[in-house]
Amino acid sequence: MSSRRRFLEFRRTLEQAAAAKRAKEKVEKADRRRHLRGYLQWLRPWRASFAGIFALAVVGMGLELVLPMATRSIIDEILMVPGGDQAAKLGRLHWTAGAVAATLVFAQLLEALRNYRMSALNARVIFSLRRRLYDRLLRLPLATLTDLKTGGVVSRLSSDVDHLTGLVQMAVISPGAALLKVLATMAILVSLRWQMALVAAAMLPPLVWVSLLYVTRARPIYRSMADDRTAVDGRVAETFGGIRVVRSFQREAKERHDYSVGHHTIIRKNLLAETVHLAIDGGWSLLMPLTSLAIVWFGGTMVLAGGATIGDIVAFQMYSTMLLAPVWRIVVSLSQTQRSLAAMDRVFDLLEKEPAMPDRPGARPAPARVEELRFERLSFGYLPEKLVLHDVDLVLPGGKTIALVGASGAGKTTLTDLVARFQDPTAGAVKLNGVDLRDLQLHSYRARLGVVPQEVFLFDGTVRENISYGRRDAPFDAVRKAAERANAHRFIAELESGYDTLIGERGVKLSGGQRQRLSIARAILADPEILILDEATSSLDSESELLIQEALAQLFRDRTTFVIAHRLSTIMHADLIVVLHEGRVVETGQHAELLARGGLYAKMVKVGARAHGTGHQADS
Repeated sequence: MSSRRRFLEFRRTLEQAAAAKRAKEKVEKADRRRHLRGYLQWLRPWRASFAGIFALAVVGMGLELVLPMATRSIIDEILMVPGGDQAAKLGRLHWTAGAVAATLVFAQLLEALRNYRMSALNARVIFSLRRRLYDRLLRLPLATLTDLKTGGVVSRLSSDVDHLTGLVQMAVISPGAALLKVLATMAILVSLRWQMALVAAAMLPPLVWVSLLYVTRARPIYRSMADDRTAVDGRVAETFGGIRVVRSFQREAKERHDYSVGHHTIIRKNLLAETVHLAIDGGWSLLMPLTSLAIVWFGGTMVLAGGATIGDIVAFQMYSTMLLAPVWRIVVSLSQTQRSLAAMDRVFDLLEKEPAMPDRPGARPAPARVEELRFERLSFGYLPEKLVLHDVDLVLPGGKTIALVGASGAGKTTLTDLVARFQDPTAGAVKLNGVDLRDLQLHSYRARLGVVPQEVFLFDGTVRENISYGRRDAPFDAVRKAAERANAHRFIAELESGYDTLIGERGVKLSGGQRQRLSIARAILADPEILILDEATSSLDSESELLIQEALAQLFRDRTTFVIAHRLSTIMHADLIVVLHEGRVVETGQHAELLARGGLYAKMVKVGARAHGTGHQADS
């Protein structure tokens, strides 16, 4: 689609999007009211601080209103009074000007104090809410976090929380003080000369209209431009991140075309926004001098008729100018409040979600030793209507090595996820020493668990920090011994800073085999009672794998270990091999026993041997 067609489509859908947004907000009113009640309840500990900040805003606003009246007094009661003692007039002028200056300085000090206290309060509110949200995100179900994606999690912790913490400021304090200032200013104008007050008030409706026009017309365009820039920048990052793929498939022209179209669309939207902005800015620029002219003209007629003074005209001019800032602040607050309310919905929607697998009432600590793991008529599905595991019945003795074998999608990783309690069964149970895992304290149970996943995840830190992730208090000697047992010490020693080498985000500075060995070292150091290795040696070359087989055999000894692996050498010495097919257990036994049966396991071994020209491969 060309940039012109994209732009025209944007113009056609702009109003439709606004209407859809209004309809959506109407449907979600009940949720918003509930979220707002929760938000206000959460803010209760800080209500005294908010009240004090609002009081400072009101006092500062009142002090600002002194200047026009003082100016009127100086003009009408000092400068315009004929005759009299000039020295006395000069002294009175100095005293009045000094008093007004001191008042304005005090008003600014109050404003600075208010801004500081508001910033400090916002910092405390942001930290408290962000910590609470972060804690809830850590405990949400994996499916929920997957739906949010990484960007969704980060946006809620950063921008959404930032917008939400300013809600009280934007929705109450700022517009409240601004409204009081507008009302107080109009009251003063009416008390001075009600006829001139009508002239000043006549400018408010067009000012509000122009301000709302900016909010409703220009801001959505700017937001859309920001979204487009994000999309274009993201595509650029993808293009150059996968530049080898782009070049190998000769897609340079297509990527260049998409980049140009994206930027052309932004340019067209920018021109539209600039047109709206110029029209609105022109309206403001015209209204202000017209208002001043109207006040001077109407006030002049009253002065000539003896119904007003020069001081009245000057004071009215100053008060009229003071009306602009609070009117604009109220309009902007209305717009920003809507954004803050949307952020509130997103944040409190997550806070209201139940954490994953909360401890049942009366949950007990996990036992120190595994005597037996039992799967009783266990079924599981990520969707209720589509099961991944069907009626699994297994009795696994503690302290043994269990190898899980089967074709891709057979349910091997899902079974270990249930052992790790990353998921709970749809039906049936997993029991440890006769106790349902759901009746054990999750934190206590996970402390007995170690996992080396197929997709190794390392953090952006040092080698030592990654190995000791499960035991932050581990001494260096223990870290080094764990690395030695995982056959990682040699390559670590060759790194620039050894164990203090920064490995980059996700361990990008290491090879795949090096990352997996660090992951194995991390599990060795944690010394878990239950160990799960999901394709843990898949990225190791044959030499490296042979070097760590003895270390892994020592690691497996006297602990319950689940192994998922392709290579037969990894699983052939397992105490028990469980063969899965389409979510069901079809065979169990030891390597020689299963080969003798000539069943699915024996066929998989033969297929693997033919594919690789060796008898040391089993397809899992």
